[in-house]
Amino acid sequence: MTTVAHASDKAIGIFDSGIGGLTVAKAIGEALPSENLVYLGDTGRYPYGTKSADVVQRYSEENARFLVDKGIKLMVVACNTASAVALEALRDVVDVPVIGVIEPGAAAAVEATHNRKVGVIGTDATIRSGAYTRALRAVRSDLEIYTRACPLFVPLAEEGWVDNEVARETAGIYLASLRNSGIDTLVLGCTHYPLLRTVIGRVLGESVRLIDSAEATAAAVGVALAQAGLARAAGRSASSFFVTDAPDRFIKVGARFLGSQVDSAVQIER
Repeated sequence: MTTVAHASDKAIGIFDSGIGGLTVAKAIGEALPSENLVYLGDTGRYPYGTKSADVVQRYSEENARFLVDKGIKLMVVACNTASAVALEALRDVVDVPVIGVIEPGAAAAVEATHNRKVGVIGTDATIRSGAYTRALRAVRSDLEIYTRACPLFVPLAEEGWVDNEVARETAGIYLASLRNSGIDTLVLGCTHYPLLRTVIGRVLGESVRLIDSAEATAAAVGVALAQAGLARAAGRSASSFFVTDAPDRFIKVGARFLGSQVDSAVQIER
């Protein structure tokens, strides 16, 4: 007798330009522990934050097709840069719901702010795209929005230098203008940045609330699955990891982001 798998048993697909999206995978796993996950890190073409919008869109569409071929039920674009420039195009390319990290993060920031002054930090491409500014203003038009690109936070996070002298000095330089702006809320607009949460918070002070887009995205995924009747009610979950280069490094560094050991990663050809 053949057992027919329920649509709800299909996996959530997640892709990122590399390793940072594991913070999103971790948040989804904690919020939705019964869900199966398939993660693709495009480590062979990382980083996306310094590439043109056309290139990021092409890479994103290739990643999306790979995940769809795995039979996923919903896709999460964990890369802020890809969410900024390719999200709408991806929704036209695939036939499953697609959720990015920008809109959930923006909604959480609007809910958190009391003085209407919100800061956003991210990669050069994410900040340059203006995607967070548009998303924030779509929720609340009267915000004062301050943005800052912090590209060196990415290698610091991957190196594990998240609370040493180098990290503190870098954060102090990057965040000085935001500290003086009067913001009470800051969006961590890159999946690497939650690893630097302690040093960022120390620079900005306790009065500034830090918004982790990963947590907001996990909540949005839960709502989307429930609305579509695709939530997996119970059962033991499984996670699969794919990369386009350097699986050994992904396994080694991935533990810093996922909070647990990544047992294996399969390298695919690009």
